[in-house]
Amino acid sequence: MDNFIVSARKYRPSTFASVVGQKSITTTLKNAIENNHMAHSYLFCGPRGVGKTTCARIFAKTINCQNLSSETEPCNKCESCVSFNNDRSYNIHELDAASNNTVDDIRHLIDQVRIPPQLGKYSVYIIDEVHMLSTSAFNAFLKTLEEPPEHAIFILATTEKHKILPTILSRCQIFNFSRITVEDASNHLLYVAKNEKINVEPEALNVIAQKADGAMRDALSIFDQIVSFSGNEITYDKTIANLNVLDYDYFFKLTDSFLAEDIAIALTLFDEILDKGFDGLHFLSGLNMHFRDVLVAKDEKTVQLLEVGANIKQQYIEQAKKCTPWFLFQALKTASEAELNYKGSQNKRLTVELALIHLCNLLALKKKVN
Repeated sequence: MDNFIVSARKYRPSTFASVVGQKSITTTLKNAIENNHMAHSYLFCGPRGVGKTTCARIFAKTINCQNLSSETEPCNKCESCVSFNNDRSYNIHELDAASNNTVDDIRHLIDQVRIPPQLGKYSVYIIDEVHMLSTSAFNAFLKTLEEPPEHAIFILATTEKHKILPTILSRCQIFNFSRITVEDASNHLLYVAKNEKINVEPEALNVIAQKADGAMRDALSIFDQIVSFSGNEITYDKTIANLNVLDYDYFFKLTDSFLAEDIAIALTLFDEILDKGFDGLHFLSGLNMHFRDVLVAKDEKTVQLLEVGANIKQQYIEQAKKCTPWFLFQALKTASEAELNYKGSQNKRLTVELALIHLCNLLALKKKVN
């Protein structure tokens, strides 16, 4: 049996062009290499799983490549690239600041920095989770970071920029990595699925991308989990079942029951949701998000803000036609108040049911006022 390699490692980008969702950063780095305007220290900051360490490794590989392509990408054929791809490059040094955060660790690094590279032009030092260095270690690192040897380049990566000393920040070029959009994550997952010969429904990939919350690594890990559960056929139903996600269809049916002023259907649907193991707070949060999405779908200019698949987007557009702005504003107010009151309530189910009854009576209340 072949050893399984998780998708996050197997499909880790190896060129700037293959990095997902960080176009402005990769373009800037490529231009710096092409014009020979490289800084001696960089700070890559942003949420987890968005490509900070990956971009650092690609940058290190590219500046030492002996035969750069016309697109400023590594050739993957020269001795430097081959040694990097086989994890035996002596030009790239990765340090985990979480477990190497003392002054002695930094002193050892400073001694190592003086040694010129054996192959290629630069020695690149990638320090991950740099915010975990102690204050003393940061201070010991300052002079070397400001005036390193010509062959040394430092790339610091962190998820918590605010914890880094201002004196360190002032010595670095700072790149802020953004969260991966649902669309970019879905497209990359589709590429992985095609490569692995897995049939997928676009709506399923969309759910995975939303669940990953902007982290591509998380999206790939969830994708592997769904493949283990579903095999080579990934459907929307199997995906929401495995991830314990509440089906969009419930919210569409509930909104229709509010418009029809049908309390019985609304309460029955909520009971069905509880039977499936979802708690009331999770339900109210999803209902609030649904009302927001319906409101967004009412205008052609804002419909692009919907982070859902094409089929579900069309459902939102159709339901938005049935809802007045007044109804949606009142529905959002009611659901939000219920969500705020939920934690302090002694009878949590009743709190949600009262909110549903009120939502069913919104249109009737308006008629009485008018």
